[in-house]
Amino acid sequence: MENRHSTTRELVHGLTALILSLFLLGVSSGLGVIKNIVDIWGAVLFIPEYPAVVMREMFLKWRSWSNDTNFLNSEVTRLSNENAELRLELAELAGGKIYSYDKKQETRTARVTLRAPMSWWSEIRIDRGGNDNITQGLPIFSSGYLIGRVSTVSVMSSWAELITSSSFMIPAVIEETRELGVIAGDGNGSVLLHYIPSGRGIRSGMKVSTAMIGEQLPPGLPIGKISGEFTAGNDGYTTYRIEPGANLSRFYTVTY
Repeated sequence: MENRHSTTRELVHGLTALILSLFLLGVSSGLGVIKNIVDIWGAVLFIPEYPAVVMREMFLKWRSWSNDTNFLNSEVTRLSNENAELRLELAELAGGKIYSYDKKQETRTARVTLRAPMSWWSEIRIDRGGNDNITQGLPIFSSGYLIGRVSTVSVMSSWAELITSSSFMIPAVIEETRELGVIAGDGNGSVLLHYIPSGRGIRSGMKVSTAMIGEQLPPGLPIGKISGEFTAGNDGYTTYRIEPGANLSRFYTVTY
């Protein structure tokens, strides 16, 4: 009798273990199936979601690029203005006055409002005039280099003659040799340095700046550098091409 109960108990235990094993096997298999279903569904949803994901990534990249660009542009403007102010202060120390107004004021920026195609290399109009202490003959700069001077002043705006103008002529000096000459434009985008004695060892890359001119164009204002010999005349003088320090083909603001 006792053996029968023992056998029955062992049989029940065995069946229970078998049922539990089958249950666990089924559950584990079910999890795998569910995972497969989730993976397949995710792959299906990836197709309509992909454009949105790409657009989001592009927007984030564009926003980051825009922020970086705005920061760099502001830094370039700040450094250009600072460079121009330092050069002007250096020129003032070399001798001569720079402005007719209070020289303690910061370097100011003016926007180019007109540059006509027929006079592209001759003149520009800026949005500063007599109300902004602009005076005739005042030098204007781009990237810290002299690019012209104010020729006509009205109340709200002014016209400035560029150094590429054929009528723009100012004394200049080659800094390395101290040779004096005359800067003049050709009206077509080139700047030339005239009346330099031949055989003085002038080389490309030598810096050119203003010589003593007057109260508003003092010595030491940077213009550019020698880029090569243009002509060697029979009169003992050589004309050199000048590479302006500023990009005169494309600029939208000037400092003064």
